[in-house]
Amino acid sequence: MSLTKRNEMMFPALMNELLRPDWFGGTQNVRAAVPAVNIKENEENFELELFVPGRSKDELIIEIDDSVLTISSETKEEKEETKENFTRREFTLSSFKRTFSLPETVATDKIEASYNDGILKFNLPKKEEALPKPKRKIELS
Repeated sequence: MSLTKRNEMMFPALMNELLRPDWFGGTQNVRAAVPAVNIKENEENFELELFVPGRSKDELIIEIDDSVLTISSETKEEKEETKENFTRREFTLSSFKRTFSLPETVATDKIEASYNDGILKFNLPKKEEALPKPKRKIELS
């Protein structure tokens, strides 16, 4: 006895055609892109920048829990287009979620954020004990 794999779809080409995202002339309008991020470390802090254009401050959700920084957003848009006897209604959902595990050297209670021209900026200051110590001269006795 031999085992053979069966194709359960009788008309795969037809099913692919019916399930196309642009079947009624629309386009697939799902945006699940994750925003680009820049991270820079200085002696006193970390700087984090996310590129999130087209969002308002109210649409951005920023949370910190147990040294995990979470930035997320979800926008919903509904538009209706009527031409002659045809009506087409489309819903747009755009969302993202980024999480960052912060190092132990970050003072999580002093994190600052700003949003300007589509760029979300964070200043993540380092704890005092993580800052570089200045040189000091040791006198011989």
